[in-house]
Parts: sequence; structure tokens; C-alpha cells
Amino acid sequence: MIKVTRLDGIEYYVNPHQIEAIEINPDTTLVMLSGKHLIVREEVKDVLRKIEEYRGRLSPFKDGE
Repeated sequence: MIKVTRLDGIEYYVNPHQIEAIEINPDTTLVMLSGKHLIVREEVKDVLRKIEEYRGRLSPFKDGE
């Protein structure tokens, strides 16, 4: 799970495997596989970094081993 912040300041966690797309309208909008749209404060680059870090923690092959 990755932590994101709604526009009203409330933080919550989403499953990054359920994100279908990320849009900029101008706010960052996560489009989920369910069709739900989540508008968050984080910039796209920050959401992508969080997803990469999350997936890195799940990978059994760390550091190219």
C-alpha cells in the first residue's frame, strides 16, 4: 500500500496494483481499476516514486541479485 493525501488533507492508503492510470487535470488523479477517480495532493512523480519503492520492497531480487 502507498500513502496519498486527499485535497482536504486526509491521508489514506491505496493498493498501487489497483491503479489503472494517473492523470493530471491539473490535480493528480488516480484512476482505479474499479473506475473510481481519486484526486490527491501528491505530484505524479511522487506517486510514481512511491509505487517504485513499494514494488522494490516486494521484490525478492533486490539490487540486481
